[in-house]
Amino acid sequence: MKIDEKKKVLFVIGMEQNPESIMKKITSLQPNTILIWQCYGLTITPFSDLMRDIIIAIYQENVEEIFVIVSKDEQKGTREIFKKIYENKGLQDKMQTLDYLFKNCMAEFPKGNIREWLEGSETSSNSMQNIVNVIRNHPLMPSNVKVTEFLLENENQSKTVVL
Repeated sequence: MKIDEKKKVLFVIGMEQNPESIMKKITSLQPNTILIWQCYGLTITPFSDLMRDIIIAIYQENVEEIFVIVSKDEQKGTREIFKKIYENKGLQDKMQTLDYLFKNCMAEFPKGNIREWLEGSETSSNSMQNIVNVIRNHPLMPSNVKVTEFLLENENQSKTVVL
């Protein structure tokens, strides 16, 4: 991949991914030109905190390109975490209360229930395309900023699939 070494690049990646190995696989940029945003679930909506951070980074750091990187294996670990949360007997009443709030207080809780909010969207090429479209089509996104998506086949494989 050829990337202009003088411009700043923002990588939006999941928490399960190793930023150093990703950088080695897809770029040879200098560390001072790279910004990395790691987050659980990579759920981006037009007016989420993550989208606000991306917009601020673009203007403050003069970011010219954004890479959204998702691993096919990323959600395996989070499924186990969700299973632990849902099976925790001490949380059952709290989750029921939160479901009530999600259902009846739409402005504060935009998802339908606690499970939808907690899990976010599934990490797949389809949801990744939705994330990229949210970033590309945001009204405050400068037209010169390029947004690219990558789907890593496996954290242990060196093969990267560019979509």
